[in-house]
Amino acid sequence: MADLRTLLFIDDNPTHADVFRETLIATKDSRLKTEWVRTLSEGLKRLRKEGIWATFASLSLPDSHGLETLERLLEAAPGVPTLIMACVNEKDVGTEALRRGAKDYLLEDRIDIYSFDRALRNMAERKTAEEALFTEKERAQVTLNSIGDAVLSTDLFGNVTYLNAVAENMTGWSCEQLALGRPFAEIFQIIDSGTREPSPNPIERAIKENKTVALAANCILIRRDGHEFHIEDSAAPIHDRAGLITGAVIVFHDVSVSKAMVSEMSHLAHHDPLTDLPNRILLKDRLGRAIATARRNDTRIAVLFLDLDGFKHINDSLGHAMGDKLLRSVAARLVSTVRNTDTVGRQGGDEFVILLTEIKQASDAGTAAKKDYSCTTRTA
Repeated sequence: MADLRTLLFIDDNPTHADVFRETLIATKDSRLKTEWVRTLSEGLKRLRKEGIWATFASLSLPDSHGLETLERLLEAAPGVPTLIMACVNEKDVGTEALRRGAKDYLLEDRIDIYSFDRALRNMAERKTAEEALFTEKERAQVTLNSIGDAVLSTDLFGNVTYLNAVAENMTGWSCEQLALGRPFAEIFQIIDSGTREPSPNPIERAIKENKTVALAANCILIRRDGHEFHIEDSAAPIHDRAGLITGAVIVFHDVSVSKAMVSEMSHLAHHDPLTDLPNRILLKDRLGRAIATARRNDTRIAVLFLDLDGFKHINDSLGHAMGDKLLRSVAARLVSTVRNTDTVGRQGGDEFVILLTEIKQASDAGTAAKKDYSCTTRTA
């Protein structure tokens, strides 16, 4: 039978064994069968063969007595639910057995068909609930490991209680072996990308404010091995059925690629693709800023315009590839002749513009123009 449930009965008292068998007959559940052994050693030997659905064991056996019996049974088969039978004067022992892992206990003066039947029903209901909970937990685990976002949760004190596979990879900490129980700040190290200073702890904020909070802007996660990720997302408090906060969960994802893409697109929008010099748009912006600064500081700026004589002949005779190489070479040479505060831009074709900031007099622009090229000069 596919769903056969074998119950192991460990007791040296034949009367108890007879009552137990009568109970199984009375239940009229064809899935239930029993195996009876008299000693702990026999019981342990049977448990090692597996196939036992549940164990009913006396704490008074010829070769074992007391809670040691329970401990050895749980050690031999930790996944098999165990009910213990204690002497009448050992009610406290039964309570302690529950604390140590027993699923239920019976006192020997109350052993009858009714008590066994009730215990069987309770154990069946409990095991069904545990299996359902396990299935649900497995389903949730698979779901959390299948999504693209990293998920990390903590208890109320900020100690890590869970990481999914993505979070393990991004933080560099494995959930089972290393991260569980450690402080959140130790596992989740974040800094501001601009200042490189530590960013506010989102878990603490979520718990303190009892609401969902977004991560700080420009946030970088530092993995355990030092690798860095730009991350985004939020943290939220976790509540129990009564609405009390029991911890928090943070969901985050790597935005390094999109950040780099946005930065690259912004760069391309403001720079000449051939020479990588500022284009007309960026040059106009810098010129406006330079003029405003000069007026505020009562200084001068200079704009130098340069074009290449005979460049068309280079393109026509040697080809555009050689012409492009020449333009890149000129661009590099122009950049090398100015200060870091100055700007060299490409106006278009073979035309370049040099913006000199904070010059004292017009002759300074002329001096700069004579360094390597002949230019038309205009002073503001």
